[in-house]
Amino acid sequence: MKTFRRENIKKDILSGIVVALISIPISMGYAQVAGLPAVYGLYGSVFPILIYALFTTSPQFVFGVDATPAALVGGTLAGLGIAVGSAEAISLVPVITLITACWLFLLFLIRAGKVVNYISKPVMGGFLSGIGCTIILMQVPKLFGGNAGTGELFVLLYHIWKELPSFHLLSAILGVGCVIILQIAKRKAPRVPMSVILMALGALLTAFCHLERYGVKLLPEVAPGLPRLVLPQISILFPNAGELILLSLTIALVIMAQTLLASSNYALKYHYKIDNNREVLAYAAGNLASALAGCCPVNGSVSRSGIADQYGCKSQIMSLTAGLTMVLVLLFGTRLLKFLPVPVLTGIVISALMGILEFDIAKKAWKADKQEFGIFMAAFLGVLLFGTVYGVLIGVILSFVAVIIRAVDPPRAFLGVLPGHEGFHNLNRYQNARPIGQTVIYRFSGNLFFANIGAFQEDLEKAIQADTRQVIIDARGIGSIDITAAERLVILKRNLDAKGIRFYLTEHAGAVNDQLRAFGAGCLLEEGAVRRTLSLALRAAGVEKPYPLEGVSREESVYEEADERLAEFEWAFGKGAGEKMEALAAEIAEKLLHSGDFSIENIVNTEKSASWGRVGLFDEDELLNRLELYFARPEELETPELEELERRLEQRRHIVEEKVRNLSPEALRLLKHQRGKIEERLRERRPEYYERYLELRKRFEEEQKRN
Repeated sequence: MKTFRRENIKKDILSGIVVALISIPISMGYAQVAGLPAVYGLYGSVFPILIYALFTTSPQFVFGVDATPAALVGGTLAGLGIAVGSAEAISLVPVITLITACWLFLLFLIRAGKVVNYISKPVMGGFLSGIGCTIILMQVPKLFGGNAGTGELFVLLYHIWKELPSFHLLSAILGVGCVIILQIAKRKAPRVPMSVILMALGALLTAFCHLERYGVKLLPEVAPGLPRLVLPQISILFPNAGELILLSLTIALVIMAQTLLASSNYALKYHYKIDNNREVLAYAAGNLASALAGCCPVNGSVSRSGIADQYGCKSQIMSLTAGLTMVLVLLFGTRLLKFLPVPVLTGIVISALMGILEFDIAKKAWKADKQEFGIFMAAFLGVLLFGTVYGVLIGVILSFVAVIIRAVDPPRAFLGVLPGHEGFHNLNRYQNARPIGQTVIYRFSGNLFFANIGAFQEDLEKAIQADTRQVIIDARGIGSIDITAAERLVILKRNLDAKGIRFYLTEHAGAVNDQLRAFGAGCLLEEGAVRRTLSLALRAAGVEKPYPLEGVSREESVYEEADERLAEFEWAFGKGAGEKMEALAAEIAEKLLHSGDFSIENIVNTEKSASWGRVGLFDEDELLNRLELYFARPEELETPELEELERRLEQRRHIVEEKVRNLSPEALRLLKHQRGKIEERLRERRPEYYERYLELRKRFEEEQKRN
């Protein structure tokens, strides 16, 4: 309650009431997914929430009956052939919940909260998406008047096919209509508790139109009253004790991982800290309360937490209010629940399940890293095709495989020099970077050990040419080596020595030198093959400034320290630098035209206020060049205002050019070389722009001579 503030109490209470009302249909639906009668969803929304609120350090998160644990339990019961709502299910589920609470308490004792740091986003996203799709497929027949299915993907699809003869049009309209309305409301009116409204409308339709007479299924009548204390009978686990204990461990790990990750996101968003270990204790206490209420395992709810956040929740007064509201519902409102149509409840549950699907993660991974996408899909399909436990195992195994692959194949690059600029740069990323003559500079950004030393050596062997005289390793990313790597480095140096090629290891931490000595590779230090910096290694090899660059004359390759960051956009965006510069030029051009102020001061201020902000002199010259090209488009009308803007841009570029001239003559030559390449690309790709551009440049030059 550290975050409680008196001024927030109204919002906290309102959030709690809304969360409780929304939890009525959702928790009842999830209870049925777990194999229990619907009323147990309400039982699981009283004491577990209240107990969790007293233990948690997360002031905003909602805890209760949720999709993932319910699906895990329901899938296992289906596999054991236990009917939904049967006496056997009512006896067995709280035992599973109790063992889950014990596992969570054990995880609290061993301080396992840090484990979530080792669960990747694709694994968790694929796992949750697989569970969500599985439950949706289970529930689909109930949308049109059929019965829920069990099993994995193909079994569920076959079950849906078998249920088609029981298709009921009015039920389908109610169920599918609810899903559509909820999805639209989620985008257009997220603050409106549409699921509560639809539940009320469904009950009113039943009360006044008697939907049951037209074949629409209704929820069974629920007796009023609070949940009774249940003492789970452990003996009922047998003869499936091993499978159910493993299931409970899986549920405990999923509860811990999913809820901790989600609540941590809220902590980062609102600048407070949560105690991971204390949170695990809160999950254990909440599940113990759920077991004593006879309910299924409970979990943090991302969807309901988001709703509470929308209503301004700031403290666990919200959870206390939600629990007390559910008490009132159980005491005085259960008679109304018998009017709720099953298709409406199913539509609400399916819509809520759609909220846990994480396909956005898959989309991002596909664009950025196919390996991450593969891990997501493996976890997703593992759950969908083989069940939840196998899905978790597949995802976790692939996560470790991904870690191994990243260690074996770390980022690496060959480096060169940008003329007129300090530092060594990736030859593939910077178009103006040039390799130093007769020199191979290789950056390896990962620890060097037995599994990747082969790739390290192979890269160097491919890069060495007939005229190579020195090989220098930029080892700043190498934090440690093993005995295999140390031995291979010695062998590599001996082989290069035999060819008359010097070998140097540079930029690494001093601890790596200690490891070299410990693993018997101290000769590298004694023979001077280890140097503190790249510059010192080059000097030791007899390569002095200005460095001789391939394809650049000695005069143009002066290596000077400058404040300007040449090719800033290339450093930031790589191969997409040109497109980003075009977009920035278009953004600034539109702002200038809209403002109507074409003074040089406003041109500079407009650049400052743009999405990227101020750039270095070299990039500013290219930006101004692209602005001129932008206004050289044939569709741009020649107006006095446009001509004035073009004149000011040219004046600004002369100022930039003068500043570059003050850096060094070599820097100015490089700038003009860059400008020439841009103009050449324009001439080749858009000749109609190029002709108008030449006319404008000629006019400005003549005007400059006159002035």
